[in-house]
Amino acid sequence: MADGFRLALAVVALALLASRETRADPELRFKPAPRQRPVRLFTEPELARYDGQEEGLPIYIAIKGVVFDVTSRKEFYGKGAPYNTLVGKDSTRGIAKMSLDPADLTHDTTGLTTEELQSLDETFNNVYKAKYPIVGYTAQRILNEDGSPNPNFKPEDQPHFSIKDEF
Repeated sequence: MADGFRLALAVVALALLASRETRADPELRFKPAPRQRPVRLFTEPELARYDGQEEGLPIYIAIKGVVFDVTSRKEFYGKGAPYNTLVGKDSTRGIAKMSLDPADLTHDTTGLTTEELQSLDETFNNVYKAKYPIVGYTAQRILNEDGSPNPNFKPEDQPHFSIKDEF
């Protein structure tokens, strides 16, 4: 009797599932995730290509060695836009200081105040990681100056950097 009950229950479950799949409700159907570009490693000259000056190319900004695609906000980052000077490079210091001064448009965080570092982390997490896709990382984040792999690189040892939730 128990086997008969299980069989009947399985048939009812299959019938319900089949009727559910035939409905035209798109929220209930499986949708495959859109294909995304592969994450890659950018050298400074490669990243510089994506500075918003050439029509048809995406616009990239690096912060804390993470490269984000900000093409969706051309009105802010595109050619002639207010924040165009930040793109095509690692602008970590500029983001931390809320500065567009060319001297601040670098990855170097040496000498930043506690408040500036906190601002950097908040902007990195709440603006860039929350709104823009990660398309890669800067080479200097994991390579030596001569371009060879840095065997001692450990993301967790980098100042003011956390790899958690980036992948």
